[in-house]
Amino acid sequence: MNNEIKLTDHLATEYLAAERTFLAWVRTGIAIITLGFVVAKFGVWLRELATRLNPQTHIPSTGMSLPMGEAMMAFGGILVVLAAWHYHVVNQALEQGVVRANRALIVLVTLGIAALTTLMIVSVLLAAKNL
Repeated sequence: MNNEIKLTDHLATEYLAAERTFLAWVRTGIAIITLGFVVAKFGVWLRELATRLNPQTHIPSTGMSLPMGEAMMAFGGILVVLAAWHYHVVNQALEQGVVRANRALIVLVTLGIAALTTLMIVSVLLAAKNL
């Protein structure tokens, strides 16, 4: 099966732009996964540090850092999968000569980020309340 098509300079530019956009989505997904890992491990690290500095110190925990970090890691992974799907859809549209905006994907990602942001704000407020 031959997937090659003759590209004009303009069409080649469109394909390369789609690829750069895909790679930006992947970098963003990796950053969210990494941040999720840090968030998940932060509560454990903080308690271990406090114990080593002063064994009698008790650090109150909201218990939210692990699930919040896991949610961020999952969201980052889903974002990478959505990026690959969107890249495929855009390339098909370019081959057909039709380019459409994918507003549903933008809304989905925005809602996911808003939900994680809300979760993080609640976690920080609960942690501050327990201090």
